[in-house]
Amino acid sequence: MDESPLPNILGFLSLASYIVTLIPTIVRIVFPQTKETGIPQWLLKRRRIIGLIAYSLALGHAFLMVQKRNFDFFDIKTFWIYIQGVSTFIIFTLLSITSNNWSIKKLKKNWKQLHKLTYVAMVILIWHIWDKMSGHWTYLTPISLVAMLTIVVLFIIRLRIEHQNKQQKKAHIITKPDLVGKSTR
Repeated sequence: MDESPLPNILGFLSLASYIVTLIPTIVRIVFPQTKETGIPQWLLKRRRIIGLIAYSLALGHAFLMVQKRNFDFFDIKTFWIYIQGVSTFIIFTLLSITSNNWSIKKLKKNWKQLHKLTYVAMVILIWHIWDKMSGHWTYLTPISLVAMLTIVVLFIIRLRIEHQNKQQKKAHIITKPDLVGKSTR
């Protein structure tokens, strides 16, 4: 395994910070007993600042990579080769500039839809790590992949639990007898 250069270390720290922003909601739903510890609430209160830290580290990672590889921004091949990194960076930029109270007020329901892009970034990041580190893994590569795969699996479990809860609520509403004692079916 190769030693990790500074751009990779910044990318790894950005990834770790990003994962921390995903943890509160996922953990609260998948492991409801953690609510009693207060950890999800503590992380929720600090999620915006942690997200901005993740973005700052990603910005440093991107800047150093551009310097190191001497990118030609006028060549379309450059964007195609680095499409995962560019896509993720665009998503993180959108999320960062709209992570404030003013944007929440102005965008209303669209803010929540926009911030769901974080889950798209989650999948793209696995592809980014795998593609860019193939053939020259550092000690950070397997840690990054395992961390991302773990958070994706937990996210899928979260979606399944939320779907089951919705189905149970619908079934409860449909079969709940009305005040006269008749079933609504």
